[in-house]
Amino acid sequence: MEMTTIISAFVTLFVVIDPIGLAPIFIALTHDMTPRQRMRTGWTAVIIAAVLLTIFGLAGEAILAGIGISLPAFRIAGGVLLFLTALDMLFERRTERREDKASDDVPGHDPSVFPLATPLLAGPGAMASMILLVNENGTALHTLMIHGVMLTVLGIAAILFAMAGGLARLLGRTGTMVLTRLFGMLLAALSIQFIIDGLRGSGLF
Repeated sequence: MEMTTIISAFVTLFVVIDPIGLAPIFIALTHDMTPRQRMRTGWTAVIIAAVLLTIFGLAGEAILAGIGISLPAFRIAGGVLLFLTALDMLFERRTERREDKASDDVPGHDPSVFPLATPLLAGPGAMASMILLVNENGTALHTLMIHGVMLTVLGIAAILFAMAGGLARLLGRTGTMVLTRLFGMLLAALSIQFIIDGLRGSGLF
């Protein structure tokens, strides 16, 4: 059961954060940097994103309680948000928006905080996913496990940032599009499961 939970959490966070899809955007944001500057920018973005997602993983439920939102309601809303993200991936709108963010970047501006750390790495979907995944089971071991999975996904993002130049040439436009659509299908299925779980927890059914 624990392995199933780990795999589900990994797939959810990997698809939502989408480190493969971010690699070409990272190249666009850092095209005028030296390899050393690019590496520093990538690691800074990953560290900031890890801090943000950790905060939401640990305190997300308390934040919700403070503003009067139940966990089932947030689970349903999170599922809807993830489903919309999946639609964007399937119909290529997500990549277009990310490319717009890249083209809007000011030359000489450090993109590590914005837009890399947030909203590209630690966006609303990733924050919602952390709250939902952590609260599937209230034990400390489960919470630690989810944060470990999150750090693993961000570690993969950091590695892909380091390999971004060669990876973009290897996959090409077609390869990136195929992977994006595949991950979009997986995310759509997972988002529907979030909605079903939220409806079940709400007591409506």
